[in-house]
Amino acid sequence: MSDLQSLQIPAELLPSDGRFGSGPSRIRSAQISALAEAGAHVLGTSHRQAPVKDLVRRVRAGLTELFSLPAGYEVVLGNGGSTAFWDVAAFGLVRERAQHVVLGEFSSKFAAETRGAPHLDEPLVLAAEPGTRTLPAADPEVDVYAYPHNETSTGVMLPVRRPEGATEDQLVLVDATSAAGGVAVDIAQTDAYYFAPQKAFGSDGGLWLSVLSPAAIARAEELASSDRWIPEFLSLTTAVANSRKDQTLNTPAVATLLLMAEQIEWMLGQGGLAWADERTRTTSSLLYDWAERRAETTPYVADPAARSQVVATIDVDEAIDASQITALLRAHGIVDIEPYRKLGRNQLRIATFPSVPPEDVQALIAVLDHVLDAAG
Repeated sequence: MSDLQSLQIPAELLPSDGRFGSGPSRIRSAQISALAEAGAHVLGTSHRQAPVKDLVRRVRAGLTELFSLPAGYEVVLGNGGSTAFWDVAAFGLVRERAQHVVLGEFSSKFAAETRGAPHLDEPLVLAAEPGTRTLPAADPEVDVYAYPHNETSTGVMLPVRRPEGATEDQLVLVDATSAAGGVAVDIAQTDAYYFAPQKAFGSDGGLWLSVLSPAAIARAEELASSDRWIPEFLSLTTAVANSRKDQTLNTPAVATLLLMAEQIEWMLGQGGLAWADERTRTTSSLLYDWAERRAETTPYVADPAARSQVVATIDVDEAIDASQITALLRAHGIVDIEPYRKLGRNQLRIATFPSVPPEDVQALIAVLDHVLDAAG
């Protein structure tokens, strides 16, 4: 392999924006401008007063429209990110035993939470080899089915649907952190479709948001009225009560809410979730088609039906050090395309969230062609 450290990438090949991270993700310049303009009126003010509550209302109303929520479904939010929601669910949604589909690092973490919870039975875990997928399966011994819409660490995507044969008393919890807002979904197939803002919604972390069904809210109320101890910060019923007032239990990151509200409204203005789904299909397909054309690259996820629309993982031939490629691109302003660290593969991981336009993906491909050609 040629030494790439001295290679220069022509400026005319570079994308207009070099941020392709899988989270934190690209934030559009229009969002930054809105933060600078509107932030002066809400930053540093009480989250119990109208300006910030109006901002929460914008987020909740925008998500209601974006996901075309069925009657009775509610948008609920709280502080702490999706990691905190795993604990919220372990306290407030899992009655006795959960079934977890584990496809990689992030889906395994939720399974570890319910396994470690002293008030719950040992979870049933359906695990797939990294880069492949398995589906939830109806089981009378569980009261919750938990699986990711998109496994961010590996770039594997699952269809969102209730397991055939599941009963009305079994809840479906879908971790949508890297899929929500970028992939079409039928929310009626879920009871908790939860996510954080730092992926498709082009914002910062620190919040969790969940679309809850009436059945999920009823389960939360059932468990809250039992003798189970639930910390207030992790109480789902507390989060529901506060969300209905367009607020959170404790002070939220107002800048995060403002960035997210702007992004949701931009998506709706472009055509909503159908537009976002088509865009991410287009941009991810550009990368997968390119990876299949070149001899040095291969889509990591072999099954095309399981490949993510929003996080494309591409293996690089072992004769070429992918870390040298990512270091060279970083020096030229193209950042965060390294593989997930714990996966340990010679790989590129490239996000194609809605904020990433096709022309920037095409430019990235041109840059990678230039580098791989030079690598020999």
